[in-house]
Amino acid sequence: MPFNTHPLPAEVSNMFEQINTQSLALGKSYADAFVKAQGLALAGFERITELNLKTFEDRVKASVEFWTEAAEVRDFEAAKAISAKGVQLAKESAEKLYANSQEVLGVSLKTSEAIGSLAKTSFDSVNETVTDTLNKTVKAAKKAV
Repeated sequence: MPFNTHPLPAEVSNMFEQINTQSLALGKSYADAFVKAQGLALAGFERITELNLKTFEDRVKASVEFWTEAAEVRDFEAAKAISAKGVQLAKESAEKLYANSQEVLGVSLKTSEAIGSLAKTSFDSVNETVTDTLNKTVKAAKKAV
């Protein structure tokens, strides 16, 4: 028996065309959202890396200055003075590392919020598009029947 080669009615053909068009549009929408999310994540990572490197550089500089001064200690009085500076260096380092961790956390939260907002916007857009397409398809199917 030969396969049925009757062409599809125009309404059904249009429905398939609309579905294919919408599928392509949704795929493009997902790809665009992914690229934007990746850009946001990379920008956040870049900012965090910048903060960490700046803090690391600052602490290395302070440590080198301290150890340079400590290498010049020759008597008990100088040792007492450098000891107090060592405690101060440790305190400053702890404070700066804590402040840096707070900044990193802030950048991470802002990046997460931006990506979440992008995902919500993308989801809402896709949901609206799918709902519209479904409604149009149902109307076209009812007309075809």
